[in-house]
Formats: sequence, C-alpha cells, structure tokens
Amino acid sequence: MKKYDFDELIDRRHTDSVKYDYIPEKYQTEDYLPMWVADMDFRTPQFVIDAINKRVQQGIFGYTKPSVQYYECISRWLKHRVDFEVKIDELHYLPGVVPGIFDIIQCFTKVGDKVMVQTPVYFPFFKVTAASSRESVAAPLKITNDGHLSMDFEKIEQQIGDCSLFLLCNPHNPGGMVWPVEDMQRLARICKAHHVLVVSDEIHASMALHPHKHTPFAKVSEAARSNSITLMSPSKSFNIPGLITSYAVVLDKDIRNKFFQYVEENHIAMGNVFSFDTTCACYSEEGENWLNQMLAYLQKNIDYVFRFLEAHCPKIGGMRPEASFLIFLDNRKLGLSQEELVDFYNDEARIYLNDGTAFGPEGVGFMRMNVAAPFSVIQRAMKQLKEAYDKRF
Repeated sequence: MKKYDFDELIDRRHTDSVKYDYIPEKYQTEDYLPMWVADMDFRTPQFVIDAINKRVQQGIFGYTKPSVQYYECISRWLKHRVDFEVKIDELHYLPGVVPGIFDIIQCFTKVGDKVMVQTPVYFPFFKVTAASSRESVAAPLKITNDGHLSMDFEKIEQQIGDCSLFLLCNPHNPGGMVWPVEDMQRLARICKAHHVLVVSDEIHASMALHPHKHTPFAKVSEAARSNSITLMSPSKSFNIPGLITSYAVVLDKDIRNKFFQYVEENHIAMGNVFSFDTTCACYSEEGENWLNQMLAYLQKNIDYVFRFLEAHCPKIGGMRPEASFLIFLDNRKLGLSQEELVDFYNDEARIYLNDGTAFGPEGVGFMRMNVAAPFSVIQRAMKQLKEAYDKRF
C-alpha cells in the first residue's frame, strides 16, 4: 500500500489561489497564515494528476459529456463508502454544489418563496437564495452542553409551513456535525408533511472522521427518499474544487424528471473536460487509500489543536468536527466584540480565518479555522495564537 506525504510544504502564493491571493494585500506576506477557504494545502494526489495528463495528451478539449463509466464510478463509490444504493439513471452531473442549489431553487420555487436554513451554516446558502429573489428563513441550531450543534425542531415546525424548500448541510459546515439518523428521520417527516423539498448538501460525505459514519439524508426513510435532492462531489475529499465536478442524486422519479429536464434544457450538463476522468480516479481503490491516510493525518491535526488550546489558550474552545477539516472556534469567553475578535486573529495572531458571523448571527464569538495543512503549519499557527493570547489575556 502506497504511503503518502502530507508534511510537504507547497507555496501557493501568486498562483491565483483564493485562499492566499484574495485576502487583503497587507496579509499577503510569508509570515501570515491563511486558514480560511475550505480547500487543503495537501498536494493533489498523483492519480488525479495522471488522469488529467492522460486527457491533456489527447490534445483536444472539445465539448465533453459524462459517460456511463463516470456514473458507474459514482454508484460504486457511494455503495462502498457510505452504503448508499444509487442507480446510474438517478445521477446527474452538475458544475458545482452551490450552482446546483441555485438551479434547484430556480426549478422548484418562484420569486418571493421562502427557503429554510439552519444557522449558523455555510454562507452561500443565504447568497444563492437572495440572488434568486427568494427569502431565507432561519431555524437556528442549538449549542449542546458538549459544544456541538443540534436541530431545534420546535423552531422548524413553527416556520416550515411558510417555506417551499429546506437546505440541509449534512455533514454540517461550519460545525462539523454528522447528523444522527433519528434527527434526519424527524426532519424528513416534517418536510414531507408540509410539502417542503429537502436539498441535502453532502459535499463532505466521504470525510467522516473515526468513529463517525455519514448517512445520506435520502437513505434514512421513505419520506426522505421521496422528497429530497442530494448534492455531492469529490472536490473537498480529494482537494479538486478547481475542477468543478459535482453531481445530484435524485431517487424520486417525479422530482428527478423535473430537475434533470431543467438541467438539460438550460445546458448545465456539459462538464469541465477533466472533471469526469478525475472523479473516476478519485473513486477508486487507490483513491480510497489516499483518502483514508489523509483523514488519519487530519485527525492528528485536530487532536493537536484541541490539546494545545486546552493547555495554552483555555478561554478558546471549539466544536470538534465529526467530519471534514473545519473547526468552529468558540471565543466567547475572551470577552471581545466580533470586530475585536477578527482583529485579534488577523492582526495580532496573524492567522486569517473566516469570521463566524458570515454563517449567520449565531456565529458571533466564533471563527472558522481550516486545519487541512501540513502539521508544521498547524504548529506554527498555534504558536502565533499563543503569543497573541499571552499578550492580550
């Protein structure tokens, strides 16, 4: 079994990287650590590069559509990785999960309709809803005694009757929760009873951290199966978001026919010429080997961050992720305003993180940190945070 090197340092500056080159210019220095945008600083695995090179050698980059093999690769992967039975005709390529949400909103709702979200949540949920001239309705999540998020069903039921669509983040971003099956079953019953279509963003589905297991929403019950669209992609798991390769899973025939027809009629089905081959490369035995090693490495980074904070920055905590590489840091004990908190990380610790309020007003006091980086980078970030913490607190 091949062993992969996740300690390698790769300079991404001046490569048009959103993470490094699209932050304020004053922070674009070598002593500054961008740890915000949700992509990894690990090298894209060689089997992905080989798939790209094979297509490059053909020398023509014309219009390209997904093959049966592409869909078969996805079907096998979902069955193997998350025990999700999906037929190839229940799948459709999409140019990104967020564009997929936008297209679903266009297809299944009308201007002025309401879309329910569970804040704090991935901020494009709000943006694509607003861009579609629809209204976001928040059903805020509760923070449990163990520092995780849980669904507030009372708030959901109070407002769900006014909504046309429910956007579910599963696993959750930024909280990192793998939702319990029982909670998803209850949510499915509520949404089905009120004729509210559920859109489940499952871009982190393959990144559940031991011992947690991801369960696709559409799998939890007949109510979920018959009233949902699932959006997935290898982009987060294998660090290829720039290749624009995502797909929809729709098990209900009527919903599937309506949405897939919309996708075809609006010419959304043509993909990036590299997206199909690279997806199959990722969804392979070699891909799973790389992914498992990466997740084990990531777990060590996460464990280190929480041990370090407890020992050296005790007023800073966080939601320990059950999936993915994002930590929602809890800074409420620091006693800072949100503006002061952002300045503390940006200007004093010299670490660029996502402002927690980007995920909704429930994010006050929080910052989101991306720890998918070589361990030496995580150590350096924690050292800089401790130095800033010691000076201030």
